[in-house]
Amino acid sequence: MKSDFRIGKGKGLADEVYRLTLQIPEGRVSTYGAIATALRKERASRAVGKALHLNPDSPRIPCHRVVYRDGRVGGYAKGIEMKTRLLRKECVSVEGDRIQNFERMLFVDFT
Repeated sequence: MKSDFRIGKGKGLADEVYRLTLQIPEGRVSTYGAIATALRKERASRAVGKALHLNPDSPRIPCHRVVYRDGRVGGYAKGIEMKTRLLRKECVSVEGDRIQNFERMLFVDFT
C-alpha cells in the first residue's frame, strides 16, 4: 500500500521516508523529526509517522528503529511490545518505554 503524500516533483513522501529509514543501521535509532529534517520538511514529523505506520514492507524497511525525539519508543503498527523486542534483538537497550544511551544510539547522518 502506498501513501499518497507528495513532495517535490511528484515523489511520494512515503517512498522518501522509506528510503531514509533504510539508512538507519542495525543497533541504532533515529527520530521522526530527524527524518523530516533530512527531507527538508522540518514540520513533517507527523507525516513521517503516518508514512511509517503504513509501511508495506516491515521489518525490511526498519520503521521499528524510528522513535520519539525524547528517546521514548513510540508507536508501532504491530504493537509497542513487538517494537521493543525488535530493538532489543538489535542490541538497543530499552528500559520501560525509553531508549537507554539515546544520544549515543541516535543516527542522523542521512544522505
